[in-house]
Amino acid sequence: MNLFKNIPFLTIAFLLVIACKDVKKETLAARDESKVLVSQELPWSERMALSIMQRNPKAWQTENDSIPKWNYKIGLLCTAYEQLYKRTQDDTYLGYIQDYAEAIIDSTGMIYGYEMKEYNIDMINSGKMLFWLYNKTKDVRYKKALDQLRTQLIGHPRTPSNGFWHKKIYPNQMWLDGLYMGAPFYAQYNTVFEEGDKLDDIAHQFELIWEKTYDAKTGLLFHAWDESKQMAWADKTTGKSPNFWSRSLGWYVMALVDVLDFFPTNHPKKPVLEQQLVQLSAAILKFQDDKGVWYQVPNLPDKSGNYLESSGTCMFAYAFAKGSQKGYLSKEYLTIANTIFDGIVKEFITVEPNGLVNINKVCKSAGLGGNPYRDGSFEYYMSEPVVTNNLHGTGPFILAANQLNR
Repeated sequence: MNLFKNIPFLTIAFLLVIACKDVKKETLAARDESKVLVSQELPWSERMALSIMQRNPKAWQTENDSIPKWNYKIGLLCTAYEQLYKRTQDDTYLGYIQDYAEAIIDSTGMIYGYEMKEYNIDMINSGKMLFWLYNKTKDVRYKKALDQLRTQLIGHPRTPSNGFWHKKIYPNQMWLDGLYMGAPFYAQYNTVFEEGDKLDDIAHQFELIWEKTYDAKTGLLFHAWDESKQMAWADKTTGKSPNFWSRSLGWYVMALVDVLDFFPTNHPKKPVLEQQLVQLSAAILKFQDDKGVWYQVPNLPDKSGNYLESSGTCMFAYAFAKGSQKGYLSKEYLTIANTIFDGIVKEFITVEPNGLVNINKVCKSAGLGGNPYRDGSFEYYMSEPVVTNNLHGTGPFILAANQLNR
């Protein structure tokens, strides 16, 4: 049946024109939806920060949680936003941090979901943002939350050699990651609210794990150490884990440059920590790829399955830049950091038509032990998912870009 045979030609033509206009409107509407959300004229640090906020209006949403949670990765991100705010004085970044604090700390200063009895060193890291917020607002809730975290460190289990356990569920183990999670907070609390009398203890954490994980052949540090030598992943003689991991090395050099902020010039352990930074930075540089970045397992670039990984690389860029600017590392490290950042942008960064920035090739997570069991083998480090825009990558990217004013 021909539905159009009794309809005049001009009427059909008119309807076709209207239909075409509707299609054009829909096309324009779609184009409006993809309008520029983040300007390419901004520095990379702000482009990434604003991209995160476009995707996640609340900081706690960055981990795809249904409710706010106390999380070391969000703490890492908030540290990056804090540094960004200090440079730009843009209240947008301040508000993002403060909103997270409001969502996670109740009216009495208790942290939602935080369980001190778990003795997880990761849980200390997010507390760093509270020093700044407390100083800025004088809200006593922030001080009470800080005190909870300091209390954890007082009772936190230690190895026989007096190093903090990584977690209660990982007895007698120290991981490089844990130095970033705990030491800068410990040093800041001790110098701001106490007498600065625990800096020797803080330095001991670095000296101990350095002694127990250092590899004379490469100059690198193995990911972890089990003082009991009972874990299946641990060498039965040394307790060392079997491989190097770029991000764990990144955590460690970031821990050094951040904790040194709280050591006075005349403290006898400051030169020790500075020397660690100098020595480890030089060793890390030996394994830099021609593209300016690093492999997931840095000393095995040619081994099948290994890949260039972004989070560790961003951490190196930040630590080298800050270390040079503070005078711990030579001036050439600032140039090196800029070269690394060029490699990061070229190798890992993509930009969507609407201006949103992505960081790719981020190892989602890695550790040792647990269930399913993580044995620390090369194959294990290759088995962890590689993702885009994970906070392990976005946070250090902002830190590095901001430190370099890029």
